[in-house]
Amino acid sequence: MKLLTILSLLVLLVIFAKAMFLSFRAQSPEDYAGTGPAFVLKTHLSGPILSEGLIYGPTGKMTNSFVARMVGEWEGDTGTLSEEFTYSNGKRQSRKWFLKQGEGNSFTATADDIIGEARGTVSGSTIKMEYKIVLPEDAGGHSLSVTDWLYLTENGVIMNKSEMRKFGIKVAELIATMRPDPDAQP
Repeated sequence: MKLLTILSLLVLLVIFAKAMFLSFRAQSPEDYAGTGPAFVLKTHLSGPILSEGLIYGPTGKMTNSFVARMVGEWEGDTGTLSEEFTYSNGKRQSRKWFLKQGEGNSFTATADDIIGEARGTVSGSTIKMEYKIVLPEDAGGHSLSVTDWLYLTENGVIMNKSEMRKFGIKVAELIATMRPDPDAQP
């Protein structure tokens, strides 16, 4: 019985160590300091943006895809990112982020479906943002903890990966691209 308890604790320790040191959650903004090209909020989240992405459920299977047309606008250190989503299941969603640059590499953001403020850090070619989101009622109305990473590539495309967790357990994942919208009217 003691051996089984020790083995169980060892397995739990290995799982915890993997989650903390060898996974998506283990990366930090410092890991990307000095990487280029430099992510600049006012530059890379401005103007018309086209986003295409996939959403995965708790089993790892894709549950939905989307296309979003976004528009970023800035006045001084405050900006908005308006988003119009069309999902593969036919649903549509409008969202609007309100961004505020802070001291150094930090920024905050709010939106109607965000609890409190999202906190973000720009580091090298990346952005890390953490927040709590409330899903729409037709998606269960759950409150989820989100870790969002945006990676700026050499050609200016932004790759976005998000993990959503409930009680510390991953329940959804999003992978998306963001790039200047080629169909936007000048």
